[in-house]
Amino acid sequence: MIPWLSRLPRRGKQSVALIVDAVCLAVAMWIALAARLESWWPEVSGHSLLWLCASATIIGIPCCYIAGLYREVTRYVGLRFAVHVGYAVTAAVVILAFVALMTDRAEGLPRSAIVGFWMAALLGIGGSRAVARYLIRWSSERNCARMIVYGAGDVGAGLVSMLAQDQRSTIVAFVDDDESRVGSEVRSLRVYAASDIRRVVRTLRVDTILLALPESSRRRRREIFQELTALGLRVMLVPTLNEIAEGTARTDAVRVMKIEDLLGRNPVEPKTALLARNIGGANVLVTGAGGSIGSEISRQVLLQGPRRLVILDNCEFNLYTIENELRRLVGIASGVQITAVLGSVLDHVRLEAVIKENQIETIYHAAAYKHVPIVEANEIEGVAVNVIGTLRVAQAAELLGVKSFVLISTDKAVRPTSVMGASKRLAEKCLQAMAAHSLGRMNRSQPLPRSTRPTRFVIVRFGNVLASSGSVVPLFTEQIRRGGPVTVTHPEITRYFMTIPEASSLVIQAGAMGEGGEVFVLDMGEPVKIVDLAKNMIRLAGYREKSEAHPDGDIEILTTGLRPGEKLYEELLIGDNCAATEHPAIMQARERFIPWAELEPSLARLEAALDQHDVPVVRSMLEFLVSGYRESLGSAQPLGGTSHRTEGTSDEA
Repeated sequence: MIPWLSRLPRRGKQSVALIVDAVCLAVAMWIALAARLESWWPEVSGHSLLWLCASATIIGIPCCYIAGLYREVTRYVGLRFAVHVGYAVTAAVVILAFVALMTDRAEGLPRSAIVGFWMAALLGIGGSRAVARYLIRWSSERNCARMIVYGAGDVGAGLVSMLAQDQRSTIVAFVDDDESRVGSEVRSLRVYAASDIRRVVRTLRVDTILLALPESSRRRRREIFQELTALGLRVMLVPTLNEIAEGTARTDAVRVMKIEDLLGRNPVEPKTALLARNIGGANVLVTGAGGSIGSEISRQVLLQGPRRLVILDNCEFNLYTIENELRRLVGIASGVQITAVLGSVLDHVRLEAVIKENQIETIYHAAAYKHVPIVEANEIEGVAVNVIGTLRVAQAAELLGVKSFVLISTDKAVRPTSVMGASKRLAEKCLQAMAAHSLGRMNRSQPLPRSTRPTRFVIVRFGNVLASSGSVVPLFTEQIRRGGPVTVTHPEITRYFMTIPEASSLVIQAGAMGEGGEVFVLDMGEPVKIVDLAKNMIRLAGYREKSEAHPDGDIEILTTGLRPGEKLYEELLIGDNCAATEHPAIMQARERFIPWAELEPSLARLEAALDQHDVPVVRSMLEFLVSGYRESLGSAQPLGGTSHRTEGTSDEA
């Protein structure tokens, strides 16, 4: 019956409601008279019982229509509807009494029967809607998701109110970590202890958990997620207050958990003054602007109001994509000039022309080859771009008086085991040496005003970013989409992770600090096991891991072995010598480097070897110049040249 009524058009449902109300009004009059006159078929002096019942219907239905009872959707009726029923029935009773009084001064019609009719009509019309509402919900609840809200605070209570009318789900209980709330009721729902959740889920036949813990730490969210998904439950998340404030989520948005929600750290609020320090009203150049980090830095630079933003990349499609996006973001009337430059960081003539023509004041150098196995197999190209490309941009910046140069580095530069990591560490040392050389020259001469000081070279080092090109997250996503297996190189391999927007924001803030030559390290929180990341992504996608313990699972995780140059564990600091900065999520590392006078000749030999595509010499130079890279060979002499001191004997940055 209920499914048939649900399929009726709106006019059909209104007609059914009108017929039910007509019957209720007639029956209410009959009940009122029968109760007063104590007879199942009462005889009213001068009146026909059928005429009185028909009169009640004829008068009552227009009152119900005027009160708006047929505009209300039965599924959602509540207190307001009850008030409208009261208005309609009261109006009908007043009109009925007035008509009876005017016709025969109410002789033969007991006054108490009119009061009885009022009460019976209220119960009939209101009760019929309540019963219909219950039956509709009961019918829909049989096939809808049964949910528990984790968190019985204000957010959880508001969530229950918000979802009360949702046809697709029903909330059956709360669970909470706070023992003082256990056993109480919130919105008429029982609060259970979080420690008892396994029994509650089984008893109440729950299939979904809503996390209403917007201020909890990401570490706690990860623990809860892993515990709940192990029970086969779907986990959804209420947005944080920060997401609502930033406009990235609505107060009524409940979403599926994302992988960034499971990082072992909370995002740090940016400092507005640091974000704008090197950008506001300045001419800014971003190299590698088409990449994951470069494109996000470009977006965030644009938000800080530069006078001009120049984006440089050697990939035409990536450059086209980010340029179009930036032009949409900036609008027509903003006044920010956007210039897209297709070129290579190895072309020093082109670089100097771009910097000079656009009067660049700040450079964010994101151009690099970063995929470890690919660079390991293509040493010449990787070292050329990562080392010589960085050197070319830095030298052009210094020559043309650029105020700030920020190199985006990586945790793989710390005690590197790969060509990619060694090349990034050598790029860092180039900037450290150039900064020390420039500051030394300045200190030996007459002090200069800050506006005419040499280029301030800054290095920012951080770990992996989620969903960047070539990272594990897009790879795992694609493998899960295909049905698996998900491949992990080693069961113990760990990495630091951060979201792209947060990493880019911290890069910009770190680049605004220091005097030159500093290595800033971002607080990446706790390292994450890649195998745990894979398991969480499988669960987030709604699948179960297939293993020996769970042979009926959906997706298997396979171990393939470490790839060339890959490390089990990543580090952010070469030593323990680091200091706090004005930003709580940014540390300053003090690391040794090779003085420029000793480094410059080696760089010339390295560049000559790159021009000749001499791989053995390039690798030998990396081993000699970067301490910690293939440590057993660290004492080897660079081919084709004389020995000089390694970074262990140089000054600190």
